[in-house]
Parts: sequence; structure tokens; C-alpha cells
Amino acid sequence: MKVLKVLSFGLLALILLVTACSPAAPTAPAQPAAPAATAQPAPAQAATQPAAPAATQAPTQAAAPATSSEKVELTFSVWGDPEELKVLQSLADDFSKENPNIKITVTVADWTTYWDKLQTQLAAGTPPDVFAMDAPLYPDYQSRGVIMNLQPYIDRDKFDLSDYYPTALQCYKTPDGYYGLPRDVQPSVMYYNKDMFDAAKVPYPDDTWTWDTVIQEGQKLTKPNQYAIWTDLWDMELYWASAIWQNGGQSLSPDNSKTLIGEPAAMGAWNWFHDMIFKYKIMPTPASAQQFGDPFESGNVAMTPAGHWVVPLYSKVSFHWDVAPLPKGKVRAGVMNSVGFVIAKATKHPEEAWLFEKYLVGKPGQTKVTADGLGVPAMKSIANSDLFLKQTIAPIHEQVFLDAMNYAQVKPCFRGYNEWSTAIGDGMTPIWNGDADLKTTLDQIIPKADDILKNAQK
Repeated sequence: MKVLKVLSFGLLALILLVTACSPAAPTAPAQPAAPAATAQPAPAQAATQPAAPAATQAPTQAAAPATSSEKVELTFSVWGDPEELKVLQSLADDFSKENPNIKITVTVADWTTYWDKLQTQLAAGTPPDVFAMDAPLYPDYQSRGVIMNLQPYIDRDKFDLSDYYPTALQCYKTPDGYYGLPRDVQPSVMYYNKDMFDAAKVPYPDDTWTWDTVIQEGQKLTKPNQYAIWTDLWDMELYWASAIWQNGGQSLSPDNSKTLIGEPAAMGAWNWFHDMIFKYKIMPTPASAQQFGDPFESGNVAMTPAGHWVVPLYSKVSFHWDVAPLPKGKVRAGVMNSVGFVIAKATKHPEEAWLFEKYLVGKPGQTKVTADGLGVPAMKSIANSDLFLKQTIAPIHEQVFLDAMNYAQVKPCFRGYNEWSTAIGDGMTPIWNGDADLKTTLDQIIPKADDILKNAQK
């Protein structure tokens, strides 16, 4: 859910291959916007041939959990900011109170540092016992055998998944079960600055807004040092995947073997963004937006699309704001991602790690995360409760997020996603800064993106 890049797919494959050759893990029954600040990614390295996926094995039955008073320490790693650390540390402390023989050591890092450190730990054979996973990246980790199959534990403990949104589970399901489970769902909605709309005498956005409305009303909201709308166009999650779907197009073929961002329907979405930046000048270029940090938080744009992860950040601003549905194109559509948790296959404490995983993704964890505004609960019963709908962190219409789940499509999850998205994000940035032609650049990017998809499926 971030717009930052992690290590290239080729490097990831190499590291995980090294990990696969490390000493065997203890016997155990045989992994998801974004909260960290957005930053410009470094150029991706050239693709190398990925290691072959680990052989798929049918899950074995988990033994009954042994009762033990042995003191166990688990390491738990996530990305985020200091505020999220407080939330998760409190959650870990609550778990340890209920399970006094298990101590949880929580570490939180920014997005880039988190993934860099995780690769180093995997290569050294010392990964955290439990760690956060961005759903699109999950297939790369799952297919190389570095995370534990949870299905035997789910079956043994009759851990009920029926209350979870099916779309929340979609990326984590494999032919031999789940290797990760979702903490939340992150459907994209439109955040808007009510004070700017009031000053410009523009009605607040609602479900009647279309792409044309954004351009028409956006011109009234734009003035020196103020823009109508901003989105980071590097990553598909924040807006461009939604816009392509809204225009009747697709970003990828159903089997993730072909890049379709140059097809006519996708071109209509790209042209809409291009017109907002260069024709109507209601949206800043990436270079211009950098001066503001987060242009919505700084009060320099009237609207921005994002998931629920920004609510704790925006709750601290001085202006009034709310959320609305994304404007409609030819159809109503939006993107949805999730953060999940996985257990390292190399953990020395699989039973205790599973106990903590259940706590994180079950009602205790989702209740705590919901109360602090970090996401939309993956469990429907909690999402539709007053805990979410009437949370006090910000006086906004939370129902908008639940309504968005009715038309949200899952952000693609496949091997090689990171390198594919980096090739597109890096390749298209010159377009949005006015330094490259849209069609010419896409003609250059798409073959490279298709090569990445081809290599990832080998």
C-alpha cells in the first residue's frame, strides 16, 4: 500500500534462494496505500531470472498445542510510524498479559527500511517470528518457502474465516491453504478539505461526482499555491488503477501475463490525469508537490484519494475535512488493498507465533487497530459495528469506506509485482513532470513490464 519500492524482484529471489539453503527450520505443520510517508523510489535494478518456486505440498495436520510455562520471546516487525508503534506495542502488551509466558518484542520502521531489513534477516536465517505483509508482495514470499503454512493450524483450531471480507482473503489464499491472514482492508476513497470547498462555494463531493465534475469544480478550487486535487501517480493503489477500471479498462490480463495500460480504455484514464496537470492545471506535477510534503496534510490541495491508513495523520490537521466516494467514470470502481501478518517458516516457536497471529488478525487485534483508526476491519462484524462507524479519532463518514467495499476491486497480487510496478512508476514519472510524451513513453515501458511478468512466471 505504499508508493515506495522495495528491493527488486531479482534481488529478492536471490536472497530467498540463499535462505532456502540455510539450515532447516524446526519441524512445524506443513502471509498486506500507506502508513509510512510517501517518497520517490530509487530506480529499479534490471530483472534477473527468479528462483524456481518452492514445491507445493499438501498441508499436514497440526499436532495439538502443548501446554507449557516455558518463557518464550517472539519478535514482531511491521512498517509504520511512531504512532503505529504505540498501538501495536499496546496490543502486544495486552496479549502478553493474557499469555504471561510469551513476551513480544515489537519493531517498527519506515517502509523502505522495513523491507531492506527483512531481506537481510531472511538471508541470515534470522527473520522476525511474525511480520507484516503487503498483499501484492505476498506471492513472492509465499512461493519461495520462507513463510509458514497456517492452514494446518486453522483447521486444527477451527479458526473461523467466514466473517472476513472475501476480498480481504483473496490474495492470501493458495491451493494448499493460507500462509498469511489480513489485518484490515483499505478501499480507496476521496478525502476533501471542507474549508477550501466552503471558501470557493463549491458543494462537497458526493456519489454524483464524475470525472467531468472534478475538472469543472476543480478549476474553482485552484488558485496560487492551491490545487484542486493531488495523487501520487507512481503507484497504482492511490488512483490510477481505480481510474482505469472506472473507464472500463484493465491494468493486466486475467493471468497476469500481459500489461494492458496502453489499451484505449487505460489511455482515457491517463489522458484525464494528464489534462488535470497540464491543460486545466488543477493538479500539481510530482516535482511541484514535493515542496508540500503531503499536499493534503499541508493544506495545499482540496482533494486526495487514499485508504484509511491516513486517518490518524489527518486527524491532527487544523482544517475540517471528510471523505466521499471516488468520482465515477463510465462505471463506479475503486481499488482495495490489505495489510496482513505472516509467520516465518524459520520460527523456533510456531505454536506461540500462531497464538499471537490469531490474536492480531482476530477480534482482539482488529478491535484495537480499529479504535485507533489504522484501517477498515477485515472482519465484517467489526466493520459494521459502532466501533468502526462511530470511532472518535476523526468526525468523518466512515460508512463511505464500507460502501466502497461494494465496488472495490483487489489490487493485483502476483510474483514480480514489485519489479513490475517499479518499472511503470519510474518509467511514467517523467510524463507527469512534463519531460516525456505519454504515448511514446508507454510504448517503451510496456514491453519491459511484460518481460518482467514473463520472467516472474518461470
